[in-house]
Amino acid sequence: MTSAARFCHSVPVQGLSGRWVEDVRSALPRADEAAVAAVGRDLLTRWDEPHRRYHGLTHLAEVLAAVDLLAREGSLPAGARTVARLAAWFHDAVYTVGGADDSERRSAAMARESLALLGAGAALVEAVATAVLDTERHELGDGPRDPARTVLHDADLWILAAPTPRFDEYCAQVRAEYGDVPPADYAAGRSAVLRPFLVRGHVYLTDHARRGWEDAARENLARELTRLAG
Repeated sequence: MTSAARFCHSVPVQGLSGRWVEDVRSALPRADEAAVAAVGRDLLTRWDEPHRRYHGLTHLAEVLAAVDLLAREGSLPAGARTVARLAAWFHDAVYTVGGADDSERRSAAMARESLALLGAGAALVEAVATAVLDTERHELGDGPRDPARTVLHDADLWILAAPTPRFDEYCAQVRAEYGDVPPADYAAGRSAVLRPFLVRGHVYLTDHARRGWEDAARENLARELTRLAG
């Protein structure tokens, strides 16, 4: 069984409310208990909105699990691990389909507001917001990379390397989110989103993801692009 398949079968979907409290307490031990609970309820309500066929609670759980795995495999420093985990919580906190899709910018704004309310310092707030904004295009550029941003980048894209049944489910879920878009328009738009990952030198940035996920991601991407073209 590949590392991607083992990971897929170990993702914890239940217990997200407890995981939120744990992640905030680790980062902000003096945060007000009631405020932590209120922000967590709001986040989980948003992640459970009915229009989210893919970008819902399962995706959140998968990204958090992938962050944990990549942080462990890459010996991520505690501060960077905190940023990556909090950014995972907020990266799709706002998710809209169609129209003026500024979901990432609105999610980053929510992260800034929520973390400031919980007593986070300016440096942590901006680090989390920056990582959230990265998920809009998944283009971190050349040169030295912040490890927290690198980990979130790969964790959010883990789904591209998922075992075939989960990857195909993901493709169907994304299509369902855009159910009002005509088939030809969807195929063209979706292909434009996926093709750049396939033509890059690497899909992933971390050593672990490149070793364990890269080949599967390329196979899945090629198969989906062929399906969209057909």
